[in-house]
Amino acid sequence: MIPINDRLALDERELEFEFIRAGGPGGQNVNKVSTAVRLRFNIPVSSLPLDVKERLTRLAGRRVGQDGVLALVAQAARTQEANRQAAIERLVELITRACEKPKTRRPTRPTFSSRLSRLESKKRRGETRARRSGPIGEED
Repeated sequence: MIPINDRLALDERELEFEFIRAGGPGGQNVNKVSTAVRLRFNIPVSSLPLDVKERLTRLAGRRVGQDGVLALVAQAARTQEANRQAAIERLVELITRACEKPKTRRPTRPTFSSRLSRLESKKRRGETRARRSGPIGEED
């Protein structure tokens, strides 16, 4: 079990790992050894609560496919185990962020004094414009 927070843990059997060849510099080792890890996590069939699943899908964005499977690739380290741990840590971080419930927005109203000052400024602006449109002085 992989702990997410004090109330939630993830079963390792829900994670699927695929070892692939990493790209980028590294010489012959990169071309021969499959050290990069692609972690696949099926969100719809996971043991996570429904609200966490929805937030996780939104947070992960393009990393979630049409089938609802989240794919993370880790290839920074030179060993499979280090990349595997890095992928798990990134998944745990994503799920931890998805567990945080967003604050509900409480609509606020403008204060009485702010309403008065707004009306006063509108009145002053209107008076200024009214003075501009007055009759133009007589010309000979």
